[in-house]
Amino acid sequence: MISSFLSSKIVNSRVDIGLLALRLTAGVLMLPHGYTKLIHYAERKEKFMDFLGLGGAFSLALVIFAEFFCSILLAAGFLTRLTVIPLIITMFVAVFIRHNGEIFGDGETGFLFLTIYSVIFLLGAGRYSADKVLLKK
Repeated sequence: MISSFLSSKIVNSRVDIGLLALRLTAGVLMLPHGYTKLIHYAERKEKFMDFLGLGGAFSLALVIFAEFFCSILLAAGFLTRLTVIPLIITMFVAVFIRHNGEIFGDGETGFLFLTIYSVIFLLGAGRYSADKVLLKK
């Protein structure tokens, strides 16, 4: 028992369970951020950071798409690698532009999400996902 606990051997079933936990946690914890922006869109659109030069309203819409809609898809594990791309971009902008790269300050939570999304991008959704069921990977 102890030897299997201390082993560095990669067990695929544990990796799949870990990816499921990571996807669900990241997806569910990001949802409130996107939902708050969604329901307060009208009052925030003029004041929102214009990081693309296309206006605060469009930038806010992109962030809502990532933080709310992509988070739902991420939790389900649907088109996972494509789904995390907008989330990675959003967190990159939040950490390195909005919070000036302060990964040990105001940008700490964003950096944590950026790291999680990057890991999910590299590893994929895992066995317990809509990707596995629908795309028969």
